[in-house]
Amino acid sequence: MYKYNILFIGLDTHKVSTEVAHVEDQRGAKPVHYGKIKTTKAAITKLARQYQSKYPQATLHFVYEAGPCGYWIYRLLTSLSHCCYVVAPSLIPKKPGDKVKTDKRDALKLTKLLKDEELTPIYVPEPEDEAIRDLSRARETAMKDLKDAKYQLKALFLRNNISCKVNDNWSLQHLRWLTELILPHPSQQIVLQEMIQVITERIQREKRLANELFHQVKSWRFYPVVKALQAVRGVRLLIATGIVAELGDLRRFDHPKKLMSYLGLVSKEHSSGDKRRLGSITKCGNGRARRLLVQGAHTYKHKANISTELQKRQEGLPKEITDIAWQAQLRLCRRYNRLLSRGKHRNVVVIAIAREMAAYLWAIAREVVITPVDTRLRISRVPA
Repeated sequence: MYKYNILFIGLDTHKVSTEVAHVEDQRGAKPVHYGKIKTTKAAITKLARQYQSKYPQATLHFVYEAGPCGYWIYRLLTSLSHCCYVVAPSLIPKKPGDKVKTDKRDALKLTKLLKDEELTPIYVPEPEDEAIRDLSRARETAMKDLKDAKYQLKALFLRNNISCKVNDNWSLQHLRWLTELILPHPSQQIVLQEMIQVITERIQREKRLANELFHQVKSWRFYPVVKALQAVRGVRLLIATGIVAELGDLRRFDHPKKLMSYLGLVSKEHSSGDKRRLGSITKCGNGRARRLLVQGAHTYKHKANISTELQKRQEGLPKEITDIAWQAQLRLCRRYNRLLSRGKHRNVVVIAIAREMAAYLWAIAREVVITPVDTRLRISRVPA
């Protein structure tokens, strides 16, 4: 009797049901459709036990597409000591002539591609990391909503030729001036009062989320990395938290070039024969982390200097980290001015600085020791 070393199982997951297929680890084996099960903890646990009972000598390798249902299936299967992979739908190979798409075919296709090693799994954050990421994204969404509300109010003033008499916008004095403003038409006065109320509520919402983020990040397992990254110029607490929340453990990248490529900060290339053509950046990967890096790269237009605020952020950090941060500041400030003097566009210069910033952040993250996570405890965070 043939003893299977690995059994590949494909899951086409949805909110209510999941299609299952498997293929054995032997030459010429074809994927077999198992059937449809419910997308619940009990059903998936039962499925894993049935496969383990039918193939006691085999190691189970599960795979499914990333989607809106989250990563709880991955965490459940890994807590049961099984191998599980999550793949991005955009990275799954697809034949040009394949025009029929069903859940059964998707499960069979995932199984075959996993066996042929044609799938690239994505990084799955831990539950605590995902919670901090949700909080960081919620705070950024609140900032965007607040900015949109302010733009709408400014557009109302511009249409009615109203000039603000207070220099400090959105201060308490400015808000008092808004409440005392009287527009000529009653309908416009109602719009003004509604906008003022919306802006006031969104200001309070952004402050609440920011304060909560400051509090929660201090008990996060990646807080030593967040604190270390703040030694770099242009990387404060909110930016450092956002970068680590989006990228996770930076040590998972073997080389800083892989991190640059993941952030989409490398140039497009089309080379053939003796010709080599480089284009704009790819903008692949995580766009929010790339935007945060670009935001911090603007600070290198000034001369290299350790300000009082930066010195406070570096207090208590190891000398190796502060040395890397100072080396990064010297190089990036010099490179910023040199590229500008060569006639490069400012946006191109900022992208180049952000690309090198990623390398220095990667080097700093490797100097910090992170406590590993026990995967067996993930089951307690899985819904019923």
